[in-house]
Amino acid sequence: MSETLKGAERYKAGVIPYAKMGYWEADYEPKPTDIIALFRISPQEGVDPIEAAAAVAGESSTATWTVVWTDRLTAADLYRAKAYKVDAVPGAEGQYFAYIAYDYDLFEEGSIANLTASIIGNVFGFKALKSLRLEDMYFPPAYLKTFQGPATGIVAERERLDKYGRPLLGATTKPKLGLSARNYGRVVYEALKGGLDFVKDDENINSQPFMKWRERYLYCMEAVNRASAATGEVKGHYLNVTAGTMEEMIRRAEFAKELGSVIIMIDLIVGYTAIQSMAKWCYDNDMILHLHRAGHGTYTRQKTHGISFRVICKWMRMAGVDHIHAGTVVGKLEGDPNMVQGFYDVLREPYLHKNLQQGIFFDQDWASLKKVMPVASGGIHAGQMHQLLHYLGEDVILQFGGGTIGHPDGIEAGATANRVAVEAMIQARNEGRDIMNEGPEILQEAARWCSPLGVALDLWKDITFDYASTDTGDYVPTETPGS
Repeated sequence: MSETLKGAERYKAGVIPYAKMGYWEADYEPKPTDIIALFRISPQEGVDPIEAAAAVAGESSTATWTVVWTDRLTAADLYRAKAYKVDAVPGAEGQYFAYIAYDYDLFEEGSIANLTASIIGNVFGFKALKSLRLEDMYFPPAYLKTFQGPATGIVAERERLDKYGRPLLGATTKPKLGLSARNYGRVVYEALKGGLDFVKDDENINSQPFMKWRERYLYCMEAVNRASAATGEVKGHYLNVTAGTMEEMIRRAEFAKELGSVIIMIDLIVGYTAIQSMAKWCYDNDMILHLHRAGHGTYTRQKTHGISFRVICKWMRMAGVDHIHAGTVVGKLEGDPNMVQGFYDVLREPYLHKNLQQGIFFDQDWASLKKVMPVASGGIHAGQMHQLLHYLGEDVILQFGGGTIGHPDGIEAGATANRVAVEAMIQARNEGRDIMNEGPEILQEAARWCSPLGVALDLWKDITFDYASTDTGDYVPTETPGS
């Protein structure tokens, strides 16, 4: 690849390659204040990968398809994004990892909307590329400090709920659509009374003709209060405030607070500005903010095009959510073990270490932004408790929807089975037992004195969702001599 054109040659009218326009710098050393994006690029036939990387850098910062003289009215060398490294993707012919650095002056402080308008705004439709995927990003602490971060965080959430030393337990009300508000509230009450900490609205329950939002909130909070009184524990229900306008979302959130709810919920599809607005509202009103990742699979699941979910996790931690659904490994939804553990680390660690096996390409100091509580949901049941703890740890919410409400002896029995399973497994772990290998035995021991757990284990013992993951890592550990 030839050198960048300089001086008058750089500003001759016409079309020159992006790499010659200054968007490729092989010897560039990223500054401590640079934001770095890692893209997986698949150039069209005949397109040099370095030129493709330079094009992505250009079109996501200051370039257009031709030379413009107005570049000379700016500090162009500062404002140009710089592709500085291109590596072939292991085992994937025609794919390359392109590292691109952006000066943080290119971005508005504390705005996910502005960040993404540049990073993913135009380049994904670029004709010179067969496909493009945003794999990872690095953010300098100075930039992170312009964001609020989680409204509550894991530590304060546990303090408010007075629940320590174990995963929190939840369930999604089923069926998600069609129940009357009163019957919906009955599900919530029985699940909470049986031992769950939370029940939640699903992503598409808002304010439909069969159950308007205000009626649902009233019955759900009656259920929460009765269950709290019956058990002596703090309980909650994720009241989904997602609506057609920002004003309506705030109105619903205010009513949830008025009723005494400790938590509200929004869907990812409301958009980055609305998410940050609701996070700010929750911070100001001492509320926990649950985010359902509705819609993410449309652009996170495929390896060659879209956005990795680890990037969404980073953006949402910056935006200020307290919970986000982040995969289960063993459930019905997409989730490679290494990738899911990487997502959880992104959400929970104060300092993230580079781990190529988990798809994490950069060390990341989170600059004291609070931790996000990951949520595991989708096709999980009590018989998998040892696997869930092994893969996901204890700072997680385990949500058993069908695995609670589908129990043959009823919703309360399903909740009790889940609560006994998690407490038995935590006790065994604390006693030093190998829960991953001894898990089924530990559960059977607990089932001897808890019949709801025994029924659950008998019913769902053979239920698994063993399908190949579509989003897997590109790097695998290699053995060294003598290992």
